[in-house]
Amino acid sequence: MRVTMILPALTEATGPARRPVKYALFPPLGLATLAGYLDRDTDEIDLYDEHVEPLDLAAMRAARPDLVVIQPYITSARRSYRLADMFRAHGSYVVLGGLHVTSLPDEAAVHADSIFLGPGEDTWPLFLKEFRDGHPRPRYTSTLRTLHGLPPIRRDLIKRHRYLVPNSLVVSRGCPHHCDFCYKDAFFEGGKSFYVQAVDAALAEIERLPGRHLYFLDDHLLGNRRFAEALFAGMRGMGRVWQAAGTVKSVLEPGLLEQARDAGLRSLFVGFESVNGPNLSDTRKTQNVGRDYTAVVRRLHDCGVMANGSFVFGLDHDGPDVFSRTVEWAVRAGVETATFHILTPYPGTGQFRRMEAAGRILHRDWDLYDTRHVVYDPIGLTPAQLENGYRRAYRDFYTWRNIARSAASHPHPRERLRHLAYAGGWKKFEPAWDALIRHGRVLDALPLLERTLTAFGRHRPG
Repeated sequence: MRVTMILPALTEATGPARRPVKYALFPPLGLATLAGYLDRDTDEIDLYDEHVEPLDLAAMRAARPDLVVIQPYITSARRSYRLADMFRAHGSYVVLGGLHVTSLPDEAAVHADSIFLGPGEDTWPLFLKEFRDGHPRPRYTSTLRTLHGLPPIRRDLIKRHRYLVPNSLVVSRGCPHHCDFCYKDAFFEGGKSFYVQAVDAALAEIERLPGRHLYFLDDHLLGNRRFAEALFAGMRGMGRVWQAAGTVKSVLEPGLLEQARDAGLRSLFVGFESVNGPNLSDTRKTQNVGRDYTAVVRRLHDCGVMANGSFVFGLDHDGPDVFSRTVEWAVRAGVETATFHILTPYPGTGQFRRMEAAGRILHRDWDLYDTRHVVYDPIGLTPAQLENGYRRAYRDFYTWRNIARSAASHPHPRERLRHLAYAGGWKKFEPAWDALIRHGRVLDALPLLERTLTAFGRHRPG
């Protein structure tokens, strides 16, 4: 059987304001994971990530794949549907799955022979059997949630040289929290919304990866303390350096961060989301309510871990001052890198349903649901204020002056220099990143990243 698997590019990955390094950072693993269930001996598989490689559609059609697997995100939905329609017109059987398909199954079903709702660990093997037997169903809905017996990811299909950090991995699914704006709650509806791999299986996956650097794509690597502690114990002594995501609450839990640091953690993505407390309660971001954000950053730095903060603008308690207040706090606290977003109510979330009922959804042009455009009617800001403030926050946080101010929050010169190198290198050297990506040499920068990350982790004595 000939199988073509496609991750279509997000609209923001192909537009004039794109940052190529953001989309060449690490390989997504969804399709490569599904490919693990295919037969290595009899199935011919082509896997494409349009974020890092152009699609030669004429050649892909000429290959006449028996099965085409497409994974749409919300802002790649239109592109995904066009591809699906094209392959169906040429006789291929097309399946669609993922977050957007699960949120809007009837929309997606128009463009597919079969659709998948929710995770695919139980439905994908069933589909493959039924497809080979000649009677696939039009819709598969996940109910059984387990990572037991997951086959190895087909990393041989991933074009490693096109990514800065090719060793991405996922050892859990979902998140134990249920924030009101989270796109993934609908994805896990009907079963467990957070579950983990067996520790031995996770460690075996890590052992298979070459080099030193790892990038955990888990929504909340620290979400199951028992699992996390066992994983970190197994990783100690491996000599790895790695980056991951956690929550404000998990950073403040005694002992857990130290165990992660000793296993190689050097940078943590943290969803601070809002400096306005009422926003956190309104959106059920309970893990942040009442927490001291400055203490979170200080604790990360005391453990030798960099803080990558995420912030959302446009929540109902935000006014015109939210942008400057957020940037000023992040700079004073010493946050190394920051990611800013315009609130985007995604279909399938409680937030979208409430806003739609209140007449606050402006349109359903999914191309603009990219956290960079206003797609709803804000309360404390005009749409123009929100979009302009969002862009200003990015510009102001990453000025050399504020990078230097933020670096000065560290007590030692070596720490300040590392901060300058990491924050400046990430945002201030776009032409160099563009050249490396354009010539297929972005992986050449990985040793520099590893050296920078290795310089962290030398925690301050208590």
